[in-house]
Amino acid sequence: MTTVWWAILAAAAVSFSYKALGPALLGDRRLPEQAESVIALLAPSLLAGLVVVALTGPGWTDLDGTLLAGVAVAACVRLCRAPVPAADLAGVLATALLRLLLGG
Repeated sequence: MTTVWWAILAAAAVSFSYKALGPALLGDRRLPEQAESVIALLAPSLLAGLVVVALTGPGWTDLDGTLLAGVAVAACVRLCRAPVPAADLAGVLATALLRLLLGG
């Protein structure tokens, strides 16, 4: 297995552990507000890291301009308050069109 998959498995194990141990240890008590805010930010930060690794390739040497443009299009469409599936589709179509035009 590659390092990325080991990292994904480790993150899943830690996430599962937090979710399983939290109710068992705390019971009906709530976590402190700072802890809740940190836990809420774990998933987006892990996703951002996976996107960066996917964009840059192994060893950070294979940056694909068409893929980067597709992600930028998806981000712009999402900023215009379009639904996530529509933004994903726009990004895929932009990437495919650029690859078709550029022969890559």
